[in-house]
Amino acid sequence: MPELPEVEAARRAIEEHCVGKKIKRSIVADDDKVIDAGGLSPSDFQASLTGKTIVAACRKGKNMWLVLDSPPFPSFQFGMAGAIYIKGVAVTKYRRSMVNDTDEWPSKYSKVFIELDDGLEFSFTDKRRFAKVRLLEDPESVPPISELGPDALTEPMQVDEFVESMSKKKIAIKALLLDQARIHPLQIASSLSKEQTETLHRCIKEVIEKALDVGADGSQFPSQWIFHSREKKPGKAFVDGKKIDFITVGGRTSAFVPELQKLTGKQLAKAPSKPRKKSNKNSDDEEEDSGEDKHAKKKGRNTELQAKRKPKTSDGNKDDGQAKETVKMTKTKQIKVKETSKKRVKASHEDDNEDAEDSPKKRAKTTKNKHEKVTETSKKVKTSQTNLQQKRKAKK
Repeated sequence: MPELPEVEAARRAIEEHCVGKKIKRSIVADDDKVIDAGGLSPSDFQASLTGKTIVAACRKGKNMWLVLDSPPFPSFQFGMAGAIYIKGVAVTKYRRSMVNDTDEWPSKYSKVFIELDDGLEFSFTDKRRFAKVRLLEDPESVPPISELGPDALTEPMQVDEFVESMSKKKIAIKALLLDQARIHPLQIASSLSKEQTETLHRCIKEVIEKALDVGADGSQFPSQWIFHSREKKPGKAFVDGKKIDFITVGGRTSAFVPELQKLTGKQLAKAPSKPRKKSNKNSDDEEEDSGEDKHAKKKGRNTELQAKRKPKTSDGNKDDGQAKETVKMTKTKQIKVKETSKKRVKASHEDDNEDAEDSPKKRAKTTKNKHEKVTETSKKVKTSQTNLQQKRKAKK
């Protein structure tokens, strides 16, 4: 994810290699999610750049704009994955590299491509499409740049001003600054002591200056910075032998060292008992994998899982023939069991339905039969009694 040092590195590269040169050709992507040209078509945007000379490259926060010999000026809000590439020039070593002759150029993620009159080419790309490219008469006078606070590099606040400003903020320090200086990321900004605030002020300045000194090359950052270990798994991340924990603050995964960054005051009692598990998703400062990359990774994991589930022979070696036969027999048994089960269920349902439909008729028929048997028995008894009386009369 580009931060101030990366955007500043891009500005310096443009200033060094492109200022004073005329724009010979430009290509603006037809992408209204990124390109905000105030209703202009891509061709009109291109026409407003072509033939003009780049006078300066300016920056504030994560916004950069080119000053041309006449307005309007193109401005670039880097967002989550915005980047400047200059063909043949290493803009910055932090997750960026020089564009080689074998690389796709311009990239399919290019939003603005510019060719200068001396043949040099550069491009603004955005893979995740959270960036914004605008065409403005005066970039500093309109949002988002006009709404930004003082720039930490070019307009640093004085310590007293910084302390006063922080004392009015009732949100977690990480959500406010997205930075740490031996301060717990959940600590409320207004609860910081003057000493802590002054320390934070000094650390902000030191971090920015160091990052710019090394051209935003993360491999040259001091070894005691959490930066080097924040991508490791929980329980395996350490800095100077001290454990790093991960929590979510302001919707962002935050790495901190509990031994050094402790909550103070009333917040100590409200501290979460356990750190949250670090998300398996890509962090914000990593560019997303393409859909094809994700599909390939998923396919690879499924293939590996299937391989683990394959039957093995007693000596541990895979026997493809035996494995296939075992799988075939297992499937056959499963099919037979399912068919038998279906037949039993069907028969049971049929019996239930038949019983449900015929039970009143069956009960009536049974009752009728019983009455008929009783009547027949009664007749037989009467007949027998009559015969017996007749015999007795005959003897008399």
